[in-house]
Amino acid sequence: MYVLVYVNDILVTKNNSDRVTAMLHQLSTEFSIKDLGPLDFVLGIEAHNHPKGMLLCQTRYIDDLLTRSGLADCKLLLTPMSTTATTSEAGGVPLKDVTQYRSIVGALQYVTLTRPDVAFSVNKVCQYMHSPTEDHWMLVKCILRYLKATRAHGLLIERSPDNTLQAFFDADWAGSSKDRKSTGGYAVYLGPNLVSWNLRKQQTVARSSMESEYKVVADASTKLFVVRIFIS
Repeated sequence: MYVLVYVNDILVTKNNSDRVTAMLHQLSTEFSIKDLGPLDFVLGIEAHNHPKGMLLCQTRYIDDLLTRSGLADCKLLLTPMSTTATTSEAGGVPLKDVTQYRSIVGALQYVTLTRPDVAFSVNKVCQYMHSPTEDHWMLVKCILRYLKATRAHGLLIERSPDNTLQAFFDADWAGSSKDRKSTGGYAVYLGPNLVSWNLRKQQTVARSSMESEYKVVADASTKLFVVRIFIS
């Protein structure tokens, strides 16, 4: 049985529904609780039944985010960022309202809980939080337009007896034009399911592409070890 607690929200799951019912009854004798039934919506994340398992998405959260940013009726975009245009930290017209930029970018970080496909682009706009410009805001709008086009996409958790652990990773070399630091990321799969991922700029400068790759290998190996302990 797994019990996930966040403040006053509790998720209980087990392969035996009678045991779950018994536990909820026992909790109700000690605390004032309300059974909301099967998982449907929690902490901004929607859970939908799928022929293969369960689909986790944030459609309503994305709609609210588009409304907050004034882009509810924006044009759709099929990629979260340009693959050719480059944006530096220096230059550009400073934003008049940096609060909106920081608020929207902060909210975008929460979207990556079910949308790892925007993790790289969100990581990029997070690097300009201290002094955003109009060019940086355009990058944010590209992400929002892409999310509007793919608002129903999410993370599929499949039913599978396969407990094989595997990880995929990659890194650029000196991708930042300002400090020459590299950006690396990894994705960890348990069977067919993506269970952990990470993408960030490396803290030190890599002197070769091999060194930047080795740093990502170390991060991915550590995460594999943690996941292996959790499932064993």
